[in-house]
Amino acid sequence: MSPLFRRIGRRTSQSRLVTLIRKPGCHLCDDAQVVVEKVCADLGVPWEQKDITQDEELNREYWEQIPVVLIDGAQHTFWRVSEERLRKALT
Repeated sequence: MSPLFRRIGRRTSQSRLVTLIRKPGCHLCDDAQVVVEKVCADLGVPWEQKDITQDEELNREYWEQIPVVLIDGAQHTFWRVSEERLRKALT
């Protein structure tokens, strides 16, 4: 198959969304945010953050894993965020 046709099915960076699930006062969350901001800025990918203390469902699901990074709603990683791994997942 032609590389052109294979590329058509891939998502563009504009259609991706990275979500950082965090809580206030969490130093690992602060570290994760630095990585997410850098990678998303470099690649032009939008990102958002959600506070588990403000969302009961997120708190139940992720309270032992924060920070958690989701890509398009699917869990990518938790605790420590690797810049290289996040970048690779988004490209």
